[in-house]
Amino acid sequence: MSGRRGSMIVMQTVVALRRYPLKSARGEVLDAADVEPNGLRGDRTWACIDRLDGTVGSAKDPRRWGRLLDVGTSMRDDGPETALTLHVDGTSLPAGSAAADAALSHHLGRPVRLSRDVPPDARLHRTLPDDIGMVPDWMGGARPGQETITAIAGARQVGRFVDFGAVHIVTTGALSLLGQRMAGASVAAARFRPNLVIDAPHDPEPGQELRLGDAVLRVTLPTPRCVVPGLSQTGLPADLSVLSALARHYRIPVAGLGRAACFGTYADVVQPGRLRLGQVVR
Repeated sequence: MSGRRGSMIVMQTVVALRRYPLKSARGEVLDAADVEPNGLRGDRTWACIDRLDGTVGSAKDPRRWGRLLDVGTSMRDDGPETALTLHVDGTSLPAGSAAADAALSHHLGRPVRLSRDVPPDARLHRTLPDDIGMVPDWMGGARPGQETITAIAGARQVGRFVDFGAVHIVTTGALSLLGQRMAGASVAAARFRPNLVIDAPHDPEPGQELRLGDAVLRVTLPTPRCVVPGLSQTGLPADLSVLSALARHYRIPVAGLGRAACFGTYADVVQPGRLRLGQVVR
């Protein structure tokens, strides 16, 4: 892919790569990543499971799970298996250990266990943002501020703890336009927890294929947003004005499901491969 800036052709490139080994915890900034058939290697392969009701831990309900955003992650994936280390309250612990479960339970104030197995009826709690424009049409009569429990459709399809698509993409052009609509604010890509940030003037369209080296991604749909972009995370302060701007300017139809406030796009993996910073997107 390329775009024109004046009379000069500008190549579109990957300017950030991130993965989130534990759902709703802090992610890892990468220089390179392998793309597997169901997403970036190691991305959202673990989740906290509530021992009381079996739901999947997600910062979409910040009262219950918001402190997950303070948990650090680091993953070693230089062999056939990935090994995840959690960094909780100054302590580093291997995921899957009783000590990690205990530390996370203490940190979150509720009994949890870590799991790599997606439950067949994977569900999560979410608190809807206070702006009616942020409530998706498909949530029926749900009201702003209401807590709901919803199924995680993407987790069943992909086999990881993802909400919809295997790969999440945002572009620098879309971030710049959002900032303009927020009176010139600078909006960090990290608020949206993307896997790829592409230096491009606008988002790719659903159905478009992106070739990055030997990897090929197919854009599927725009990304419906929840309360998370407005929360404090990864060194960013809470900013509910982001949600207000999404509700005002970004409510669009989504794949026949109705309208929702969207930012960024989801993509499926057509062909696995290796991604690197600076890679040209064609």
